[in-house]
Amino acid sequence: MPRYELFTSESVTEGHPDKVADQISDAILDEAISIDKFAKVAVETLVTRGNIVLAGEIRLAGDGAARVIQQSEEIARKVIRDIGYTTCASGLEWGGCKVLVMLGGQSVEIGEAVDRGGAGDQGMMIGYATDETPQLMPLPIQVAHELTARLALVRRENPDLGLLPDGKSQVTVAYLDGKPDHFDTIVVSTQHSPALGERDVADIVHQMIIAPVLDMHPEYNKQEPKTWINPSGSFTIGGPEADTGLTGRKIIVDTYGGLAHHGGGSFSGKDPSKVDRSAAYAARLVAKNIVAAGLAKKCEIRIAYAIGIADPVAIGVDTFGTGAIPDADIEDMVFKRFDLTPRGIIEMLDLRRPIYLPTAKNGHFGKPQFSWEQIINLQ
Repeated sequence: MPRYELFTSESVTEGHPDKVADQISDAILDEAISIDKFAKVAVETLVTRGNIVLAGEIRLAGDGAARVIQQSEEIARKVIRDIGYTTCASGLEWGGCKVLVMLGGQSVEIGEAVDRGGAGDQGMMIGYATDETPQLMPLPIQVAHELTARLALVRRENPDLGLLPDGKSQVTVAYLDGKPDHFDTIVVSTQHSPALGERDVADIVHQMIIAPVLDMHPEYNKQEPKTWINPSGSFTIGGPEADTGLTGRKIIVDTYGGLAHHGGGSFSGKDPSKVDRSAAYAARLVAKNIVAAGLAKKCEIRIAYAIGIADPVAIGVDTFGTGAIPDADIEDMVFKRFDLTPRGIIEMLDLRRPIYLPTAKNGHFGKPQFSWEQIINLQ
């Protein structure tokens, strides 16, 4: 009998409280960058039981910061409405919730370090790619994101079904000799109207969510996986009414589903001078292109910075024994081919644009519309 190793990744829907917070933070960031492309932003959002708290630092030219702060409540309400939280019964009412704005200016000391081209903070950033999927993403997190994205699509296109915004997915893949072999277990939980019984929800999710997604991956859909739909039972109370949400609390969902190391920093609400975000995007670009070029079947890139210093203090490459050439040679190529200073990354990826709200749902990686997903010539 073959011995399988199981690996599990999860995703959450756009209506999950933590993702609500991420989207609000990134929507405020987008507004700031649309006014001043050199905006310095670090916005944290808390959502809970009819309340939203906006905190953090903003610096823009002229009166830009004051304008963004003044508009932040409206921005937050629009995000909530667009997600689908339109009534108290859904988990948060966009027009009636309370919004507390506690946004202020950026630290002068941090501002000086960033303005001279240095990194906005110290830290370690990780990029990863694997040939398991066409997106060069790990299979478990890729499929988990596809499930939550489809949950949102079906809910929006079929409002009469009774599905509501909050939800989660979890995908367990059986690996054989280090390669994905088949889907072992699928878990989907979705908030729903009280009018729907458990059997109704199970039928909708299986037929309209799970089956279509697994059909996209026939090579791994070799046998009927174990399936759990709303395993806790009824899920009518959801969103911020049921759980508190915070910006930056879904860092593994945002990246590679746990199949790669993680530097620890979150992304949402941070402008691209913060290497927590921009260098993680650059590391993904590098890792993806190494795999796309056939230099490795999987690759992890590690980049470390010191606050106020432009050049990385360390760059590491690990192809886990799958490299076509030695890891040291790939590392030399990375040094020569890529400018991984904060300014170099921002220019390379064109990050001073209001592009960030879409990153805050269904992961930051594997989406072709983002510049860090482009395939480039490594020569």
